Amino acid sequence: MIGASAGGLHALKALFTRLEDAFSIPIIIVQHISPTAENYLIHILNETGKLKVKEADEKEVPSSGHAYLAPPNYHLLVETDHTFTLTIDERVNYARPSIDVLFETAAEAYKEQLIGIILTGANADGSRGLKKIHELGGLVIVQDPESAEVDSMPRAALKATPVDHVVTIEEMARLLNRFSTGKQLQ
Repeated sequence: MIGASAGGLHALKALFTRLEDAFSIPIIIVQHISPTAENYLIHILNETGKLKVKEADEKEVPSSGHAYLAPPNYHLLVETDHTFTLTIDERVNYARPSIDVLFETAAEAYKEQLIGIILTGANADGSRGLKKIHELGGLVIVQDPESAEVDSMPRAALKATPVDHVVTIEEMARLLNRFSTGKQLQ
């Protein structure tokens, strides 16, 4: 799971370029975006990386070699059977989609198998969800605030919960590539 806001386009692009051809972990992304915007990020990431990137669909199950983006103006949730649900419930942290909504539901569904990542952003969305991921045994990674385009989200995450790794995008890609090959990160 990846949460990003202001500066997220550059961070995600930098991360996806560094993922190896054999990268197999499904990635689910909430990038704060205008409710009426085209989801341009799909096109950019499909041209950048090796993963197939698409908008998440209702009742879809994430699969290996794919990345899924929350559609504009919808919360993306993960059910206990690992399928996606899309809702138009109230905004959370001024956002829909909200990172907290995705992270909290995914933590319940995946528990210790989940990796939660907070990237650059200008608010505190994702902090509460990252804490839930940590509490349920998942791995927690935060972009080093010094390397973030906007450091508010990474700093809020660091205040909210213990984290396993605070890294630059380059270091994050190395960790994720290692994890994809089955090597332990902790």
